[in-house]
Amino acid sequence: MQTPYDWVTIAIFAGLIVIFLQRSQADSAVRDTMISYLPPAIGCAVANYLGNGGYDVFAILTIALVIAYIALVIKPYEFFKRR
Repeated sequence: MQTPYDWVTIAIFAGLIVIFLQRSQADSAVRDTMISYLPPAIGCAVANYLGNGGYDVFAILTIALVIAYIALVIKPYEFFKRR
C-alpha cells in the first residue's frame, strides 16, 4: 500500500464487496450474478498495475471506466436503478 492507486482500487473493490453482500442478502426478486462483478474487479487490478508501473494516464482512465461500469451496470444507488 504505497501508491494512491493501491488505496483507490482497494476502496473501489471494497465497495463492490459491500454492494454484492447487500444484494445477496436482499429479499428482492432481482438478483445480480457474480459475473457482473468480474469486469470491475479485474479493472481495479489492471488500474493498480498500470498506476504502479508509472502509466498514470491509463490507470486513471481505467479507474474512470470501472466507476462508469459500476454506475451503469451494477447501479448501486436508487438513481441508477432500472425502473
